[in-house]
Amino acid sequence: MDWIKKTTLIVSIVLVSGFLIYATSTESKNKITHEGTARYFPTSIDFAGEQAPLQITDVRERLDRELLINANLDATTLLIIKRANRAFPIIEPILAKYNVPDDFKYLAVIESGLVNAVSPAGARGVWQFMPQTAKENGMEVNEIVDERYHLEKSTEAACKYLLDAKAKFGSWTLAAASYNGGMNGVNKQIEMQKVTNYYDLLLNDETSRYVFRILALKEIMKSPAKYGFSVNTDELYVNLPSKKLRLIALLMI
Repeated sequence: MDWIKKTTLIVSIVLVSGFLIYATSTESKNKITHEGTARYFPTSIDFAGEQAPLQITDVRERLDRELLINANLDATTLLIIKRANRAFPIIEPILAKYNVPDDFKYLAVIESGLVNAVSPAGARGVWQFMPQTAKENGMEVNEIVDERYHLEKSTEAACKYLLDAKAKFGSWTLAAASYNGGMNGVNKQIEMQKVTNYYDLLLNDETSRYVFRILALKEIMKSPAKYGFSVNTDELYVNLPSKKLRLIALLMI
């Protein structure tokens, strides 16, 4: 019977060891889920100078959700942090030129991950413009040219849209929400619900999460180490050398 006892002991040791390895791995992967809310949750946060009312339980929980999700999307969030070193120096001065708050660069982050993405609906570029909206805001979009892929021009177009939205709603937070839900869509809900604060509005799931996703990425990207992201300077993506070419069209007669 000794061999049975020895075999049972060995199996028990293997199982316990395996469990400990798994537990350690899981704890490491889920960087902020087991550390307690107080260690990562901000005491206050604002979007474009407009404070989020974190004293409201619902608001805290909605922000907490986006912080947890994006802090644990390891590869995706790490890539965004690296890309920001390339994209933000182009976006930031254009926002400043148009007097659009710097926080709107994080809107571009959640729209596209700072790449020239293409959505199933047909939105394109870092700022994810639909063709008609792009044209309405001064971009050329046709079978040959698509300026939605031009970061400088698409950022200028986004500024024009956001300035119009701010003039309409009187709030940068609602202007940001309208970038996702549309000016007409957000305005319709404001008129129906008789409230003028984004945090009081009942919106569809995507738009109701939209500003919270911006806030979460802002918080994580401003304090990456706090959320478990460590990136060396030499790992950040840099702008690639480029030059402008003037093309002359020749008409063949």
